[in-house]
Amino acid sequence: MIRQLTLAALLALPTLAHAAAPLPITDGVSEVRHPAWSKRATIYEVNIRQYTPEGTFRAFEKHLPRLRRMGVDVLWIMPVNPIAKKERKGSLGSYYAVSDYLAVNPEYGTMGDFKHLVAEAHRQGFKVILDWVANHTGWDHVWTREHPDWYKRNAAGELEGYHYKDLSDGHEEVWADVIGLDYSKQAVRDGMIDAMKFWLKETGIDGFRCDVAWTLPVAFWDQARRELDAVKPVFMLAEADTPEMQARAFDMTYDWKLYHLLIDVAKGKADARDLAKLYTVPARKYPAGAMRMTFTSNHDENSWNGTDKELYGEGADAMAVLAATLPGMPLVYSGQEDGLNKRLKFFDKDPIQWGKMPRAGLYASLLALKHAHPALSSTMEPGNLELIETGNPKVFAFRRIAGRDRVRVEVNASAEAQSYSVGGKARSLAPWRWAISAVR
Repeated sequence: MIRQLTLAALLALPTLAHAAAPLPITDGVSEVRHPAWSKRATIYEVNIRQYTPEGTFRAFEKHLPRLRRMGVDVLWIMPVNPIAKKERKGSLGSYYAVSDYLAVNPEYGTMGDFKHLVAEAHRQGFKVILDWVANHTGWDHVWTREHPDWYKRNAAGELEGYHYKDLSDGHEEVWADVIGLDYSKQAVRDGMIDAMKFWLKETGIDGFRCDVAWTLPVAFWDQARRELDAVKPVFMLAEADTPEMQARAFDMTYDWKLYHLLIDVAKGKADARDLAKLYTVPARKYPAGAMRMTFTSNHDENSWNGTDKELYGEGADAMAVLAATLPGMPLVYSGQEDGLNKRLKFFDKDPIQWGKMPRAGLYASLLALKHAHPALSSTMEPGNLELIETGNPKVFAFRRIAGRDRVRVEVNASAEAQSYSVGGKARSLAPWRWAISAVR
């Protein structure tokens, strides 16, 4: 009988003898020294505005024990800075249209409240990284008055809304509510790093998630990492997927290719062969030891592209299993554990309606599995992933390896029951179900 396994049951199952050859997924060595705690950590994105009816740090703080029990290690907190009023979108504006890098959005509470949240999170065993918007600011940011020469301008010498090409899917977009900073100027780079140091020193956070990091020079991020590490060892997550970001600056980047492929698999547009190709014929090779963030949702995907139900249908849990067990650090977005079934508004208040947490058990078991097994390390290492031939393109199977530790995963990536074989033994899986076995 195939079932969702408890951790005790997982540890009792036998491993698989037959597997494919090691995969060429890494190239070179990263100079980044990952904090020791990050190797088998899990990450959770916190949308303070929408998390509670109050939308405050203090209100969110009450959820910390629940998240810790679920197995969350790292809290990625969306931007906490005040939001610009000029050219504001909606009633509350974008989280990413900052008006002051050294202050807290009063809608969320005070700087003291934020410090209290960080201290309490640390006391309960979490690490905290802060969402940082270095590429652009709101139109009425304090720097527009103090340093007007720090901004990009058009041919007429005027400020204009920020134009960019999205790295996730290549579409062109204009953000009319923000203006771009000019990183050809060293003063801008130094000023930004000083602002980031302020949060390390004042609040004790453990690092940053850096918004649209691919739009800024890698040399800036290399400088930032050196100077931030001199204050305290940090964990850095880039909203990017380019290998050069992970040579000296960032611990982790987004695994967008896996994210988009999981959607295609859930919609029947791709299957196990496409998943295998992602790892056997990688478009890019990352430095050995680099981390990728694996996910099925985040603030952008939920608000702009769809809920889990819209994107994955009945296959949402199966895709979550893959995101949690393939190489990388699994992300859970606010509300996913409760089966969040609405696109949260981006510029207005739209609180999550918490219920009975129907998916919390799934995430708890997956995150516990990661904690228990070195084979599920977040770092990319040669020989850590082996594909398993099943004889059925609808069933994707693989094994993660670290020394004597083994975790085998088999997932029916379809809406129909499937028969397949592993190591010459006939097996079957119900629609969108999986089997996980592990030994140490």
